[in-house]
Amino acid sequence: MTTALSNLKILQTRSVSDLVHEEILRLIKSGEVAAGDKLNELSFAHHFKVSRAPIREAFRGLEAAGLVKLEKNRGVFVREIGETEARELYQLRAALDEASGRLLAPQITDPQMHELRSLLGGLDATAARGDMTSYFSLNIDFHDRIVQMTGNATLLEFYRRVIDRMHLLRRRYFSVTHESHASQDEHRAIVDALASRDPERAARAMGAHVGQGYQRLIAVMTAV
Repeated sequence: MTTALSNLKILQTRSVSDLVHEEILRLIKSGEVAAGDKLNELSFAHHFKVSRAPIREAFRGLEAAGLVKLEKNRGVFVREIGETEARELYQLRAALDEASGRLLAPQITDPQMHELRSLLGGLDATAARGDMTSYFSLNIDFHDRIVQMTGNATLLEFYRRVIDRMHLLRRRYFSVTHESHASQDEHRAIVDALASRDPERAARAMGAHVGQGYQRLIAVMTAV
């Protein structure tokens, strides 16, 4: 099947806005675009084999989600996150993570614990290799899976909105050598807390991890 036909088939079941949203997130996560980069409307239109009008509509949706900014007569740019917004995002992330810990700890199953320990092992392996791209992706999966396991769809929805914005920030400043060793100790503390089935212990472990992550971020931002 040709690329054009493949894209057409996808567009029959998915909106252009959803596809562009996912593509831009993929580009940010992979490091192919960074905060401040300009997005080419025509390139996206060619990629999805559509006119530029639905791409413009998709960009407006991405602006509403806080991922891009539209500048008159200049174009569309990936947003840059300042220190104030970074602090606010981490505060909100901490609250959501703590809520996830409280919800999940009393109900987590043995198979779910096994899954989290497997993800932790994958993080250890990528950190040992110094593979930042894989570690970054697995780190996202680890935390997202914890929120998924709560079974609270609304919590997951809001969590992912916050994380989408944080990708703009973390991809720019994140480095395996700077963060992974301390972060992995905190991940193990989270898994151990969940295994205890103690909701407050789990909430504390998850909140502490976000707080320490914020402190590491500030240290890197001030050193740049």
